[in-house]
Amino acid sequence: MKKKLLVVCMLLGGLSAGLKAQTSTEKTGSPEDPDNLAKEYFSQIMGIAASATTNTKLYQFVYDWIGTPYRLGGKTKKGIDCSKFAYEVYEKVFNTSIGNNSRNIYTQVDPINKSELKPGDLVFFKIRSRSITHVGVYLGDRKFAHASTSRGVMISNLDEAYWRRYYFNGGRMLKAQNEPKEEEILHLN
Repeated sequence: MKKKLLVVCMLLGGLSAGLKAQTSTEKTGSPEDPDNLAKEYFSQIMGIAASATTNTKLYQFVYDWIGTPYRLGGKTKKGIDCSKFAYEVYEKVFNTSIGNNSRNIYTQVDPINKSELKPGDLVFFKIRSRSITHVGVYLGDRKFAHASTSRGVMISNLDEAYWRRYYFNGGRMLKAQNEPKEEEILHLN
C-alpha cells in the first residue's frame, strides 16, 4: 500500500512540475487557457487535429450527444435522426434555424467542394438513392458528426469507403435572407 502511495505522489509531483514548466507568461495558447485545454481535450477524444478544433461550443455539443440512439423523427437524447441532429446543432451552437429534413436543408446552403469544408459546414449524402438521404455536421480533419441508423450519434471519417461512395456535396449555410442589406441599413439611418 505504501508503495502505491509513493508511486502516486511521484506521478502527481512530476505532473505538477511538468505543468509549471509549460506555463508561459502569455495566456493565449498556454496550457492554462481554458479554451486551449478544451480544444486539446476534444482533439484527443474525437480524433481531430488540435489545429482543426476551432469551435469549442460545437465540439462540446457533439460530445454531449455521442451515443444517442437513432430514431426516425426523434429529436431528443432518447433518440434522434440525422436531420434533427443537424437542426439541433445549428439551433444550439449557431443560433440558426434550418430545415427539418436533409433535402430541405440542402436548399438552404451554398454548395462547397469537399476541400473547402470548415467546421460547422454540412455534408450531404445520397445513400442508395438519387436524392439526398443523409446529412452530417463537418468537424474538421475529414471528420463529421451525424446520427447513424446503426450506431446513433457518432463521428465518422469522410475518407471511409462507405462515406466516400455516397458523398454528394458539402454546404455552408446561406446568410439569413431576411437580414437587412447594408444599403437598407444606411437608408434607415
